[in-house]
Amino acid sequence: MAGGITDIKKLEYDIYKYSSYSSSYLPENIREDNPTNQTSRWSSNTNSPPQFLVLKLERPAIVTKIKFGKYEKTHVCNLRKFKILGGLEEERMVLLFEGGLKNDSVPETFPLKHRTNSGELLPIKFIQIVPLLSWGPSFNFCIWYVELLGIEDSIFILSNLRKYNMLREVEIVRLFMKHCRQQGYVKAFSALQEETGVKLEDDKMTELHEILVNGGDFKRTEQILVDFIDNGLMDDYLSRQEYKPQWSLQLTPEQEPRPGRRGGHQLIIDPLTSTIYLYGGWDGSEDLSDLWSYDVQANRWTLIHEKSELLDGPTPRACHKMVYDTKNSQIFMIGRYLDGASRTEENINSDFYLYNTVSKTWFLICPDTAQVGGPQLVYDHQMCIDVDKQTIYVFGGRILEPKNEEETTGDYKYSGLFSYHISTNTWNHILVDCGHQSAASPHVQSIKSRVTHSMLFHHKHRKLYIFGGQRGKDYMTDFLIYDVDGAELTSLIPENVGTDAAKNVPQSGFTQRATIDCDKDEIYVLTSLSKEKERRDLNINSFWLFSLAKREWCCVYKSDHSIGENCYLKNQNACPEPCPRYAHQIVYDAARQVHFLFGGNPGMNSHFRLDDFWMLRLEKPTRDNILRYCKYLLRKQEYEEVARADPLAAIRYLQTKLYDIIDHNDPAQLKEFHKLASLLFKSNTSTADGESEPTSLLTCSLSGGGQKHPNEHDPNGDNAKMMRVESPKAADDADASSISSLSSECSQTARAIPSTSAATSPSSTCSSASSSRKANDQLFELKIRRCLLYNKLVDLLPEGLCQPKKNISDFVLL
Repeated sequence: MAGGITDIKKLEYDIYKYSSYSSSYLPENIREDNPTNQTSRWSSNTNSPPQFLVLKLERPAIVTKIKFGKYEKTHVCNLRKFKILGGLEEERMVLLFEGGLKNDSVPETFPLKHRTNSGELLPIKFIQIVPLLSWGPSFNFCIWYVELLGIEDSIFILSNLRKYNMLREVEIVRLFMKHCRQQGYVKAFSALQEETGVKLEDDKMTELHEILVNGGDFKRTEQILVDFIDNGLMDDYLSRQEYKPQWSLQLTPEQEPRPGRRGGHQLIIDPLTSTIYLYGGWDGSEDLSDLWSYDVQANRWTLIHEKSELLDGPTPRACHKMVYDTKNSQIFMIGRYLDGASRTEENINSDFYLYNTVSKTWFLICPDTAQVGGPQLVYDHQMCIDVDKQTIYVFGGRILEPKNEEETTGDYKYSGLFSYHISTNTWNHILVDCGHQSAASPHVQSIKSRVTHSMLFHHKHRKLYIFGGQRGKDYMTDFLIYDVDGAELTSLIPENVGTDAAKNVPQSGFTQRATIDCDKDEIYVLTSLSKEKERRDLNINSFWLFSLAKREWCCVYKSDHSIGENCYLKNQNACPEPCPRYAHQIVYDAARQVHFLFGGNPGMNSHFRLDDFWMLRLEKPTRDNILRYCKYLLRKQEYEEVARADPLAAIRYLQTKLYDIIDHNDPAQLKEFHKLASLLFKSNTSTADGESEPTSLLTCSLSGGGQKHPNEHDPNGDNAKMMRVESPKAADDADASSISSLSSECSQTARAIPSTSAATSPSSTCSSASSSRKANDQLFELKIRRCLLYNKLVDLLPEGLCQPKKNISDFVLL
C-alpha cells in the first residue's frame, strides 16, 4: 500500500477560525517561523476563555506531531498550558494532546493522539489549539509558529477513512441495539444484530443482563459477579478509587528502649528486611549522634550505639542526609547544620561517612568532599541512591561558609547536583547552581537550586524527580525531571494544574516529606507546618499523591489544626493523626505499602521536640469490599421485590441475607439498613393528600405503584399508545440516563387488553383492564429498577466488555 506511518511530512494548513487577535498579531503569523521578529506571532486580545485557533488541512490526514516555534528570548505570553483537539468535522473533535511549553527559546515538538481507542489510525481535517494558561498568568496568549507533521498520502488516507467510518458505523449500531434492548424492542434488537453481525457487548454481559433484568435470578447473578471479581474484571475499577488514609500510633512496651525527642534527624529503610534506621538530630538542647534500628515486623526499637563518634563514626549532627545501599547493606551519610559560632575553618568540612549494617562499623570515606570534586558542607539538601549503578545523587541545600556575611545580607549560596560513584570513589558535578560563577558559560549546565525540597529516584524510569522547595524568600512549585542516563533536565507541568494552581498542587513554603512507589508509579508528599514563623497560623496537615502515569496531583486528605488545643499537648492516644510539624522524617515500606513518621518540631516552643512514631496506611477498596458492595446492591433489590409481594418473607430476608453483609460498625451502612427495615411499614394505600406512599427505598416510584394509569383518565384511550418519559435520576442516584423512557411493552400491553363483548359487563371489563394495566405497570417498574442496577454493575467492569456508555438520547435534542 502507498504511504505508511513512517512517511511523515510537513502538512499544509489554512487558518480556518479564531477567537480573537490583538493589534497586528494576526493568526496568519503562526505559519511563518521567524524567531527574531517579535511581531511574528498570533496574540489573543484577552486571556478570558475560550481563546482558540482552528487550523484546516487541505485534505484529511493522519497528524502525528505538532511543532511550536518560539521567540528568541523567554516571553511572558508563551503558553504554559494548552490543549489540542482534532477531527474530521469542526463540530466533532476529540482531545489529541494536553501539555505546555517551556518558557525558553527552544522549539518543542509534541506527539498527538493519532489512533482510536481500538488502535486504528485516526484521520482528521481540523486542528483546534486552545490556550489555557500563559507563563504570565495575567497576560494574553501568544503562539509564534505552528507546524503540523503527518501523513496525507491519498490512497493510504482513503483506506484508513474506510476503516474509521466502519468503526463509527459499528458504534452507531451498538447505540441502536442498546436503545432497542432498553426500550423492549425485542424483534428490532434481534433483527439488527442478525443483519449487521454486530455484538452489543461481551457474551458474559449479555448473560448477566438476561439473568438479572429479564429473569430476576439474583442468586445466579451473585455467582456470576463472584466469578467476575475472582477473574480480576473489577481490578481496574478498584485501582481508580481514591485512597483512604489510616494513621496509627506505633506504641512499644514502656520497659523497652526507644529514641527520645528530636528534630532534624534522619530515617532510612532497608526495604529487603523492613528495618528502619534512625540517626542523630537535635533534641532541643544539643545535637545527637545515636544510631537506632526499628524492626517493622516485630515492632521493636534497638539502640545500636549511643555515641557514634566513639566508634570512629560521625560527630553529633542534625539536618544531615542518609541513603541505604541494599546491594552492600551500607548506609551513606553527608551534610549537617552548624550555627554561626561553630562555623570555623576547621569545622567547615563536608565529611562523608559509611556504616556497614552487617559488621556494625563506621568508616570515614572522605574528611571533606569539597576537596575531591564533591559538594561543600550543606544542610537541607536531598540525597538519593541508584543501587543498580551504585551511584549516589546529592542535590541542593544551603552551603555553609566560615564567614557569616550571608546571614545578614541574605546572599545565600546553594549547592548544585552532584553524583558519587561508589565503586570508584569519585564525585562528578553534574549541574551547577544557577548562581554559580560558571553558570553563565554556554558549555555548563545549570539548575535553580533550593532547600526544603523533595528529590526521589525512580529506578525503573531511571529518573530523578525534584519538586518544591525554597530559595531565599521564593517559594517554588516547579517539578523537574533529570534523566540520569541521558543527562537531560526537563520540566514537568501537571495535567490538572490550571489558573488556580495552589489548589491542585502541594502548597509551597511548607515542610515537605516525599516518598515514591516505583511499582505503582506514584509519588507521595506529606506537607505540614512551615518553618517560617509568619506562616505558622496555617496549621494544616495534607497528604498528596502524584500519579506519574496520569501526570496529575490529587489531595488524599487535608486536616486543619489551626483551631483548638495543639495536638502535641494532648494525650497521643487521643489524637487520630500526627500534629503539624517540621524537621520530622518519613520513610516508605514498599513491601507492606505503609509509611512511618518519627519526631519533629511542632513549632510552638524553641526547645520542645517530639518523639511520637506513626504508621500511615493508604487503603483502597479490595475485591472483598467490592463483592460485598455488589451483594448489597443485589440483595437490596431482591428484598424490595419480596417486600412488595410477601412482607413476612421480606422480614426473614432482611434478618438473614441483608443483615449478613452490612457492616454494623459503619454508621452510614447501619442507617441504610434501618431505611430498608422501614420499607416494611409502608403500603401502597393512598395517604391523606391523595398521593400513594413510595414502596421502595429508592427516592420515588417511576410509575407510581398505587397511582392510576393515565389511560384511565382518557376516554378515547389514545394515551395508551404514548410512551411516558420519566427522569431516571428521580429514581436513583446512579447514572441511569440510559433509561429515559418507558418500554413499548406499555403500549403493547394496552393494545393487548381484551375488547368488551356482549357477554361481559362494562364494569367488569373496566376493572379487568385497570387491573391488567396496573400489573404491567408494576412489571415494567420492576425491570426499570433492575436495569438501573445492571447499569451500576456495568460501571464496575472494563469498558471493552460492556455496552456503550452513551445513549441515543444523548444526541437527540428537541
